[in-house]
Amino acid sequence: MAYTHSITVPLAWEDAVRRTREALADQGFGVLTEIDVRATFIKKLGQDAGDAVGDYVILGASNPQLAQRGIAAEPELGALLPCNVVVRRAPGAAETTVETIDPQTMVRLADNDAIREVADDADTRLKTALQNLSG
Repeated sequence: MAYTHSITVPLAWEDAVRRTREALADQGFGVLTEIDVRATFIKKLGQDAGDAVGDYVILGASNPQLAQRGIAAEPELGALLPCNVVVRRAPGAAETTVETIDPQTMVRLADNDAIREVADDADTRLKTALQNLSG
C-alpha cells in the first residue's frame, strides 16, 4: 500500500530543505517540528549509523485551517498530525528525495466524509508543493 507522494530533484541538500519549506509555506503549511534523523542516529547509535542514513530530516508540517476542520470532524485525527514531510539524500547521491504523507491514508483509517474533504484539500496542496520543487 502506497502511503506517500515522492519526488526526486537535482538539488543540493541545503537547497532542497529550504525549497521544501518554501513550497509548503506557499500551500499554507507551517513547519512545527524538525527532526534531524542523521544527527539523532549519530548521537544515539554512533557515527556509522548516521553516515549510513545520509542526510535525512523529517518536517512536521501543518495547515491550521485543515487541522481545525479535521479535528472538529474527528478528534482522534490529531494522532495523525502534523503531516510528515521527509527530505532525504543517500550518501554520495547527486539528487535529493522529498516525500510527503499521502493524506488519503487518513480516509482509509477514518471513513468519514468530512475527513475525506480535508484529505482531498491537503492532498492537492502537498502534491502542488512537490510539483513546485521540480520547476
